[in-house]
Amino acid sequence: MTDPFVRAVEAVLFASETPLTVPMIAAYVGEGDVRAALATIEADHVGRGFGLVRRGEHWHFETAPDLAHFLRRDRDESRRLSRAAIETLAIIAYHEPATRADIESIRGVQISKGTIDVLLAAGWIRPAGRREVPGRPLTYATTQAFLDHFGLASRRDLPGIDDLRAAGLLDPIDDAFASVLESGGDSD
Repeated sequence: MTDPFVRAVEAVLFASETPLTVPMIAAYVGEGDVRAALATIEADHVGRGFGLVRRGEHWHFETAPDLAHFLRRDRDESRRLSRAAIETLAIIAYHEPATRADIESIRGVQISKGTIDVLLAAGWIRPAGRREVPGRPLTYATTQAFLDHFGLASRRDLPGIDDLRAAGLLDPIDDAFASVLESGGDSD
């Protein structure tokens, strides 16, 4: 027979419309080891049609990725991001919180307001406050929706230079630049 506390945690997660944090779950179920219950539930659902998934500090049930196509009635119309939007999103993800000036400095060109607007509308970035410098520029950070869309538990799961090189995603110029960065910029 399953532990009543584990069943209660499972019921709360199942009934929730949004992903929940451990403290949010504890507020419903009371005293008990919520993290241990989550580990039990996660293990119990391996290989099933849905499983318990952690995204950042939030937990929720999600359809198994290999079965998601059964639930789609309408095809989502995919919108391709411009190269500027992809570069901007990557800069924000790796350097957050990032200001418009940070993004322009790294990209080497001015960024159009439309690029930021597209990423805000997609729900992948959000305003993250203002930097305490003259002019108090607005900073941007990634959102939980960004993590969810790319299947990341946290920003620490973003690929590093070695991962990108192994996937063949760095072109020779980028690869040469990465080599210079890794060597500390010494050309002697």
